[in-house]
Amino acid sequence: MKLLFSWLLAACALLLVAYLYPGVQVQSFGSALIAAFVIGLFNMVLRPVLVILTLPVTLITLGLFLFVINALLFWAAASLLDGFHVSGFGAALLGSVIYSVLMLMVHAALKSVLPR
Repeated sequence: MKLLFSWLLAACALLLVAYLYPGVQVQSFGSALIAAFVIGLFNMVLRPVLVILTLPVTLITLGLFLFVINALLFWAAASLLDGFHVSGFGAALLGSVIYSVLMLMVHAALKSVLPR
């Protein structure tokens, strides 16, 4: 149940990102659901691999390279999907930061509302 709520709220957060920042466009709630699923899948599968592979650069930049990894995954998800568009790397960087902050709030809210 928590996973379903998290997915729905992730889609809502993606729609909010598109509303707040014009560099990110989402055509519909269905597109947002699919995009949230793909972003979540990328974060679960690809992000750990990329973090390990870029560990030296991440250490040198004191962790700031993780923003680049998040932006690349956000941009990659947008390039694969039709109803989700990001206008460039800068838009992906800012969009992924906004999305990450919103998802932190979603997970904090779900943690306080839904028990394990």
